[in-house]
Amino acid sequence: MNRRLGEGRRSHGRRRGLWVYWLLLAGIVSFVYVALFAPRAQTQSHHHQDTNTEGLAYEAAGNMTGEMLSPSSAARQLSDQITMAKALLVIAKESNNFNFAWELSAKIRTCQLLLSESTAQGTTISAKEAAPVIKEMSVLFSQAQDLHYDSATMIMKLKAQIQGLEERANAAAVQSTVFGQLAAEAVPKSLHCLGMRLTMEWAMDVDLHKRVDQIQQSPKLTDNALYHFCIFSDNVLATSVVVNSTVCNSKQPRTLVFHIVTDHMNYGAMQTWFVGNNFRGATIEVQNIDDYTWLNSSYVPVLKQLEDAETRKFYFNGATQNSKGALKFRNPKYLSMLNHLRFYIPEVFPALNKIVFLDDDVVVQQDLQELFEINLQGRVNGAVETCRESFHRFHKYLNFSHPKLNKAFDPESCGWAFGMNVFDLLAWKRENVTSRYHYWQEQNVDRTLWKLGTLPPGLLTFYGLVHALDRRWHILGLGYDPNIDTTVIENGAVVHFNGNMKPWLKLALSRYKSLWEQYVNYTHPYVQQCNIH
Repeated sequence: MNRRLGEGRRSHGRRRGLWVYWLLLAGIVSFVYVALFAPRAQTQSHHHQDTNTEGLAYEAAGNMTGEMLSPSSAARQLSDQITMAKALLVIAKESNNFNFAWELSAKIRTCQLLLSESTAQGTTISAKEAAPVIKEMSVLFSQAQDLHYDSATMIMKLKAQIQGLEERANAAAVQSTVFGQLAAEAVPKSLHCLGMRLTMEWAMDVDLHKRVDQIQQSPKLTDNALYHFCIFSDNVLATSVVVNSTVCNSKQPRTLVFHIVTDHMNYGAMQTWFVGNNFRGATIEVQNIDDYTWLNSSYVPVLKQLEDAETRKFYFNGATQNSKGALKFRNPKYLSMLNHLRFYIPEVFPALNKIVFLDDDVVVQQDLQELFEINLQGRVNGAVETCRESFHRFHKYLNFSHPKLNKAFDPESCGWAFGMNVFDLLAWKRENVTSRYHYWQEQNVDRTLWKLGTLPPGLLTFYGLVHALDRRWHILGLGYDPNIDTTVIENGAVVHFNGNMKPWLKLALSRYKSLWEQYVNYTHPYVQQCNIH
């Protein structure tokens, strides 16, 4: 069949055009595939690679854990040696063998480095690698055995050390008690200086004696229309603060009368101070306890008991007993009649009907005239009770295993405070209170009812005769408790520095000292010369 020349060329051109078309289409498809699917494939590839890496790490860690749990593995032996070496390291340090302790520390670090490298590389520690380290550590263990560094020996040493520390602590506690008691009892050099200077002036100044004679003749001393206070003390400066603080806070200081009783040694100093200083018109008399001829051993049980050899041995040779208790028994205040004189107030001041007793370690912050207006409801003693403190109940001070106390008193009865007391002296005489005191002192001749002090016999003597005053009248604890609420102190009529930390001593609590110091006459030349501060 004959074809035309043009037809053959057109057919070949169409085939070449199709080939170009398919080639172009393939290029577009390839481009689309690369653009859309290649990044996802790459991400999956990286994810697969990371997963494989984590798996290898986990596998390596799992292998190390398995090694540590295997008793025969080198890693387990190294770990056990580290534990033992750490225990021996403590014992070596306790024994002050620091060279041996240093060697143990070095070998512990070598073992730890070997274990950490094995963990990081994911490899197993071979016996060949571990053998030198294990051998060197074993040599140290052998040396520790020769040095008796074992747990049993260490326990015995620790027990001995603990016992030694307990003995030292007990000795330190006793020593602290002794020093504290001595510091509380000792008269500071500055106060001794003040007393000596005042006494010398009393001895040389005749005019002082004349002025004292005039005061002693004053009708105010027995005038029951006035407000009477009594203070029994041998401390001139402390007594001065009590008087000065009472006067400064009184609306009518000229109506106040102070009756001070001291001993022969301090009588001249007391007279000189109170005659020579101005107390805003208040009347102040000073008496000498040695002038009370009726205060003798035939009348006063305490003085009679002190004549007994056994009693003197108990008080003055207390070192044969326990140290803490012995020191208390030798405290002069428990033997001083100035301390026991509070049970003889009606006999000291026979003309008075009512009086307020103040200790020499109190500071008055409010007008106390209102105290005299309180109705004691026939009771003898107006006092602040201490029921809120469980350690201030009767059983704390008295031996209730004694049948005489068990039958007559309730051990849970409220205690009360000496230091600021209102005494109705007419009721006192009516109830024959001093005879009660004598009775209980005589019953305690063998010291089986109580050991010392005036509060225990006071609790028995005034049992059923105490009228409870509002607590604000008498705030206790400034001589031993550093945590008394500030508001309570500010609202208190009388604050009491009961305890060993008296405000005139260096061991006073600094938080409260300013309450006392504001009533010290620092302008007095003797106070300045004696460096009282």
